[in-house]
Amino acid sequence: MTVSRLSLLCRDLWALWLLLKAGADEIMHQDIVPLCAADIQDQLKKRFAYLSGGRGQDGSPVITFPDYPAFSEIPDKEFQNVMTYLTSIPSLQDAGIGFILVIDRRRDKWTSVKASVLRIAASFPANLQLVLVLRPTGFFQRTLSDIAFKFNRDDFKMKVPVIMLSSVPDLHGYIDKSQLTEDLGGTLDYCHSRWLCQRTAIESFALMVKHTAQMLQSFGTELAETELPNDVQSTSSVLCAHTEKKDKAKEDLRLALKEGHSVLESLGELQAEGSEPGVNQDQLDNQATVQRLLAQLNETEAAFDEFWAKHQQKLEQCLQLRHFEQGFREVKAILDAVCQKIATFTDIGNSLAHVEHLLRDLASFEEKSGVSVERARALSLDGEQLIENKHYAVDSIRPKCQELRHLCDQFSAEIVRRRGLLSKSLELHRRLETSLKWCDEGIYLLASQPVDKCQSQDGAEAALQEIEKFLETSAENKIQELNTIYKEYESILNQDLMEHVRKVFQKQASMEEVFHRRQASLKKLAARQTRPVQPVAPRPEALAKSPCPSPGIRRGSENSSSEGGALRRGPYRRAKSEMSESRQGRGSAGEEEESLAILRRHVMSELLDTERAYVEELLCVLEGYAAEMDNPLMAHLLSTGLHNKKDVLFGNMEEIYHFHNRIFLRELENYIDCPELVGRCFLERMEDFQIYEKYCQNKPRSESLWRQCSDCPFFQECQRKLDHKLSLDSYLLKPVQRITKYQLLLKEMLKYSKNCEGAEDLQEALSSILGILKAVNDSMHLIAITGYDGNLGDLGKLLMQGSFSVWTDHKRGHTKVKELARFKPMQRHLFLHEKAVLFCKKREENGEGYEKAPSYSYKQSLNMAAVGITENVKGDAKKFEIWYNAREEVYIVQAPTPEIKAAWVNEIRKVLTSQLQACREASQHRALEQSQSLPLPAPTSTSPSRGNSRNLKKLEERKTDPLSLEGYVSSAPLPRPPEKGKEP
Repeated sequence: MTVSRLSLLCRDLWALWLLLKAGADEIMHQDIVPLCAADIQDQLKKRFAYLSGGRGQDGSPVITFPDYPAFSEIPDKEFQNVMTYLTSIPSLQDAGIGFILVIDRRRDKWTSVKASVLRIAASFPANLQLVLVLRPTGFFQRTLSDIAFKFNRDDFKMKVPVIMLSSVPDLHGYIDKSQLTEDLGGTLDYCHSRWLCQRTAIESFALMVKHTAQMLQSFGTELAETELPNDVQSTSSVLCAHTEKKDKAKEDLRLALKEGHSVLESLGELQAEGSEPGVNQDQLDNQATVQRLLAQLNETEAAFDEFWAKHQQKLEQCLQLRHFEQGFREVKAILDAVCQKIATFTDIGNSLAHVEHLLRDLASFEEKSGVSVERARALSLDGEQLIENKHYAVDSIRPKCQELRHLCDQFSAEIVRRRGLLSKSLELHRRLETSLKWCDEGIYLLASQPVDKCQSQDGAEAALQEIEKFLETSAENKIQELNTIYKEYESILNQDLMEHVRKVFQKQASMEEVFHRRQASLKKLAARQTRPVQPVAPRPEALAKSPCPSPGIRRGSENSSSEGGALRRGPYRRAKSEMSESRQGRGSAGEEEESLAILRRHVMSELLDTERAYVEELLCVLEGYAAEMDNPLMAHLLSTGLHNKKDVLFGNMEEIYHFHNRIFLRELENYIDCPELVGRCFLERMEDFQIYEKYCQNKPRSESLWRQCSDCPFFQECQRKLDHKLSLDSYLLKPVQRITKYQLLLKEMLKYSKNCEGAEDLQEALSSILGILKAVNDSMHLIAITGYDGNLGDLGKLLMQGSFSVWTDHKRGHTKVKELARFKPMQRHLFLHEKAVLFCKKREENGEGYEKAPSYSYKQSLNMAAVGITENVKGDAKKFEIWYNAREEVYIVQAPTPEIKAAWVNEIRKVLTSQLQACREASQHRALEQSQSLPLPAPTSTSPSRGNSRNLKKLEERKTDPLSLEGYVSSAPLPRPPEKGKEP
């Protein structure tokens, strides 16, 4: 293992360090910590002993003790340190031979010589082979040394082998001159300061090598013991941290190698400078030591690089695996949601337009989901690539790749299956649509044949040819066999669709039966003409549901719907005209009723067709625009002005859609066989139509927001996806157009149902719808009022609103003001509520669309409890008076037409009459309470009963006035709005 190899290399470096620092053998103390030159640098600088690098004849190292006068003053600790360090420098082999000590005491005294020799012998830490002493050269000291040495020879032999030398040439007999320094007559090049600097550099390098090796060993152990993280972030962090540590370790290695090469280069230069005879063995040893350290360091670096490459590969593979696993979790969650979503697509459609809409939804869903499917397939390919690259987690990656491919294939298969079912449904609905269209054309043909012309032989033959020619088209338009249809479309038929097919088939059969009867009658007429025969227009079966228009094709303005309605109404209007002619010709009540029944069915068919189209259009807007505003994938297309503005743009359209889709459309379909009773459906749901008032009140805000953001890319993208030819604002207008469409259809239905059971309900439904339209229109004006401090809701229901010319005639005020007021009318917009009438000033219209609607500045209001009216004003049939507080304030109001004036006067009279009635009831109630409680007698002037009686009597008198219905002050007045408004 690489870590083991690193460990071995570190141990080898440590052994080499000990060898370099200790240099000791079995004689040395094992507990002595190796010294460094830097530790005893000051002691070595004294140069009382040095290792010159010279060797004896047998290779023993030479330690020189130069002449040092203060030798005896050196502390024992310093002496011991220097001796220990110097004896640790030579190799173990050389140190094992024994050291040769050269003690130069030529200028010293014998006593110092003896003390020095005994001190050295006593504390020398290594083997001694020979001690050579250059004795003092003075005559007296020399003679003394000879005598003393003879007497003390035995003492010296017991310690060390000591040889007294008289001169330097005698020394050369023991040690070659090439191994001695110049001060001992030799040729060995030695500089003590240089030697000290060299030793410091070598030992510093050795220490750096030691620390580097320890660091690499520690780092390698850390890498080997690192557990692989379980997420992308942690794995990335570990890889980044380990890479930074590796770079730091490599930098330390580089610095160590640079230092080693620098030391080795300096040693080589020193050796080249020295002559061949003066080669220093210690320098050669130092050079070999540094080379050995560099070799070990290079080997350590190579082993570390190999280990790091494997560790880095493992971490990178781990990071790839975590990315793959994270992507797998995200993609699988999306695919699971997609599969769950497509599992809900079970609807096969109830009409041709509905099926087309479902197919577009399926295509849109497939397009949106395709991004996720492609991402899953790409992730599966990435996993396969990891397997090919021999990833260590193949057993974990392969099953995930297989699962991703399975989910993608499952999704694609389900899309294909779903599209196949919808295509089948589309084909069936097209056939049903063709059959229904063929039946309708047949009904139109029967209804449009001129009855009077059929009385002649030529007319009967022409009509017969038309019928026969039409019947020839049955093979390509009608459903041939019901069981064949059931078998062919078995995969998509549900109960509702089977019932629809059955009804179409029955209608087809009924229509053919009517045709055959008409054909038989015409044949008789064509064969013989004994008397005029009036063919009876057939009464077709209930018209089947016509498909709603495609959201992508017919979702246009209401004009397109109106055109389609005109096309549909054309035949039955023509039929009505022709039936009227036939009635004039022969006056058959049965034929007339039959014709009206056909026309009612056509109106009902148009009502249902347009209702279905309306529901589809609302759904398309809600799904294609409103829902997409919450889609995160479309968020980047939304402008800042649209954020959190969905309710402003669409108002309560969703509420309108749910009402029509869940309630009203279904209830309308119940009246398909009895269209004359459809008024009841409207009456039962009249309160629900109040939701349109809220939508219309929000329309100005919606229009304003649309104008600000209509060029937003979001709307353009939604319109492109829906394949709409018209922009969103056309569809936002649909609810306003639809609520006005109902009154037209009800009028049409009422026209053909005058003598039917449901005529009264139709009339009431029409009046109610018109009332709603009026309330919607009034509310649009009401919300435009500005400057009113109170709550308009406290004034009761808004009854009327309109613009008038107003003159004032007040008893109080300056005379000139009153005169000017009489001749200069004010243009005021009046709002008649149950409790007050408001006077406002209409402001100029600005902007476009709904912003073009006027605004109204509030000026003043009159409490209806203190209001009276004079219905007729002399000189103008369009004027009437509203007076206040017993004619203290009089307002002459001129309406645009006498009819508008009459409507306002009647409405004000109703309010005042209802107040009078309320006052009477309150008075009777109080009188009843007083009679039951038996109160104490009260003064006549303060009796509430008598006071009320007088008020009632006064009001009764005013009411009998044939020319005016004057106001009154109730004894229990209603809440009063502010009476003092702004000046005109």
